[in-house]
Amino acid sequence: MAKRKISTFGEYIRQLRENAGLPLRKVAAQLDIDPSILGKIERNDRQPSKEQIKKLAVIFDQDENYLLSEYLSDQIAYKVLEEESNFDILKVAEKKVAYLKTKKNG
Repeated sequence: MAKRKISTFGEYIRQLRENAGLPLRKVAAQLDIDPSILGKIERNDRQPSKEQIKKLAVIFDQDENYLLSEYLSDQIAYKVLEEESNFDILKVAEKKVAYLKTKKNG
């Protein structure tokens, strides 16, 4: 996957849609949602479901795991910003994820 400039998940989806020359209504129809909902997703005013992210991966021929990672990284970034936390919290979270993985697999 080629490296891209930093943007939000919604901005990235909008970029993919515009690059493909697809109108909002056509992509929304493929997702089986109202175009206004897709517009809100693109503006980061609404969060897509995991199923919608999977469909977006198919529509735009993207790696599903990559899109899910982009979405989840947005969620983490917004939460850190919302809590006015510093980057140290990410280091702690990384350690906790490693711990939880060992617990789950152990």
